[in-house]
Amino acid sequence: MEITFLGTASAYPTPARGVSCIALTSDSFCWLFDCGEGSQIQLMKSHLKAGKISKIFISHLHGDHVFGLPGLMCTISQNKGRSEPVDIYGPVGLRKYLRVNLQLSRSQLEYEYIVHELETLEEEYPPDWENWPVNHRCDEDLHPNEKMGRNILPDKNKILHLYEDSTVIVTSVWTKHRIPSYGFIIEEKSQPGKLNVGKLKALGVEPGPLYGIIKSGQTVTLDNGSVIKPEDVLGPDIEGRKVIIMGDSADSWNLKHIGQNADVLVHEATLQNSLSEKCVENGHSTPEMVAKLALSLNVRQLILTHFSQRYKPISCETKEGDESVLILQEEAESILGKERVICAEDLMVHKVPRRV
Repeated sequence: MEITFLGTASAYPTPARGVSCIALTSDSFCWLFDCGEGSQIQLMKSHLKAGKISKIFISHLHGDHVFGLPGLMCTISQNKGRSEPVDIYGPVGLRKYLRVNLQLSRSQLEYEYIVHELETLEEEYPPDWENWPVNHRCDEDLHPNEKMGRNILPDKNKILHLYEDSTVIVTSVWTKHRIPSYGFIIEEKSQPGKLNVGKLKALGVEPGPLYGIIKSGQTVTLDNGSVIKPEDVLGPDIEGRKVIIMGDSADSWNLKHIGQNADVLVHEATLQNSLSEKCVENGHSTPEMVAKLALSLNVRQLILTHFSQRYKPISCETKEGDESVLILQEEAESILGKERVICAEDLMVHKVPRRV
């Protein structure tokens, strides 16, 4: 499992840094989280292929997180051999945003897409939400390549259940921002442990189909009447990994219900601690806020991103008077320690190790 940071800046892209876009990949999937302006270009610079993307998760509808989506959808369409749809998850309004963009530009796709919208509770809207009345509901006809998706409501713990298959579960929580915003929790299911091949051979079972049957958790009866139970020849279960990728947020404490003991928390830290009042007013977090959250959740690795343009990447040369994201990293390290904090840079790849 790898996390590739395609854009790590807030607000707008520059020649040195793209805006919010993160890819999470494994042997079985390639998923994208946010898709700001210019994300296609960042993808082309990376080792990833746009045509492999099967799911896209949009945290909120600010432009630096979504302006690149219609163009990317058209680029994915260059993979003309594609048969499976692209599932897209995001706040109410995303369906309309994408449908109108693709319709007005008369963009035909070579695949089907489905938009699933996350419903915001009444008390989660910002106080000034009705000052600018906008119809976020989609009244237009379906795009020719669109299939209707789900409207997803939170449960009693305010957790939204987005997706589940035999290997992974994806859930989401609302975060406090200037418009409805969400974070995403990706959790692998535990996998069966390693087969004790030596023991199986001693029992008369040579490598073959029976190994897969036992590995899947089924009891096997041999021709001689011997019964082999999975627990007799399997090692301990391999614990699944948990990755949290948050959108813009001045308060992510909804994670308390589901974010404990994550392997990685990716969270914005837009401004340094001394600018906390301005930061929170704009719906963002400081390193201190994020590090305290990570400490409370017992997160193994915190990766900061979504930096104000006032901070240069650590790898860039700086001149007198320049500030770098090292300021933000050191502020988070003062709470979590040096080994647990990373500041993301564009095209950085972070491998998520399995737990030992």
